[in-house]
Amino acid sequence: MTSHIITQSDTDKTGLALRIVHKIGFGNWRGFLTLLWKEIHRFLKVPLQTILAPMMTTVLFLAIFSLAFGGSGRYVGSVSYENFLAPGLIMMAVIQNAFANTSSSILISKIQGNIVDILMPPLSATELTLAFVLSGVARGISVALVVGIAIWPFVDITVHSWPVIIYYIVGSGLMLSLLGIIAGIISEKFDHMAAVTNFIIMPLSFLSGTFYSIERLTGIWYQISHLNPFFYMIDGFRYGFIGTSDSAVWVGATLIAGIDILLYIFVWVLIKSGYRLKA
Repeated sequence: MTSHIITQSDTDKTGLALRIVHKIGFGNWRGFLTLLWKEIHRFLKVPLQTILAPMMTTVLFLAIFSLAFGGSGRYVGSVSYENFLAPGLIMMAVIQNAFANTSSSILISKIQGNIVDILMPPLSATELTLAFVLSGVARGISVALVVGIAIWPFVDITVHSWPVIIYYIVGSGLMLSLLGIIAGIISEKFDHMAAVTNFIIMPLSFLSGTFYSIERLTGIWYQISHLNPFFYMIDGFRYGFIGTSDSAVWVGATLIAGIDILLYIFVWVLIKSGYRLKA
């Protein structure tokens, strides 16, 4: 049997390895999971506001466009209007709620002055970013599931590709969660957040092809629609259900991945620097 004597060199190497691991953001899994659960528990405590209210809004949209506007007898290509509309409404709910979750959490913490409770613990910028982002994705997926169950009795929903559906719902949730963090950090009061929601998020989501096919547009409006990243989210997600899309699915998938990476880096830098977070 051989024995190994722990030398000062071994200790230094171990300490260096731990510092490297912590520096890249994987040194405090317990803290990361605690913050993640805290953020998830935050929206689960008020399901009437965070989950059921978006579900009701989505069902009302479906009823208005399918019944009041005679949607039951309309088709988009070879797909009934209800089957075309339902995936877009689900994705729109994901977009709005993933953004609302992270933006409201950070802004409220800043206004109430308890943001320090998040910044003081030994959590790296990576751990903080991922905890907030994944909580936003969790809320978006939760809303999507509830909305899907609510509209299932009224729409004959079929699934064309589960991998596409999962990719787009997760990728879109990540994007809007990251945008919500940015908005929450930059905003100093609720008026600023309302401006971002009402003048950026809402118009982009409503003008993304949720209620209509982009192929029906002509001229400059057709070109503008293809500059809207929300269009690719909804179009790709819809493809996962009905098997047809207004753009190449791989283009939307690549665009979402690229934007997610850039936004993640930007959010990481903001949190790392403490911009508008540290007094």
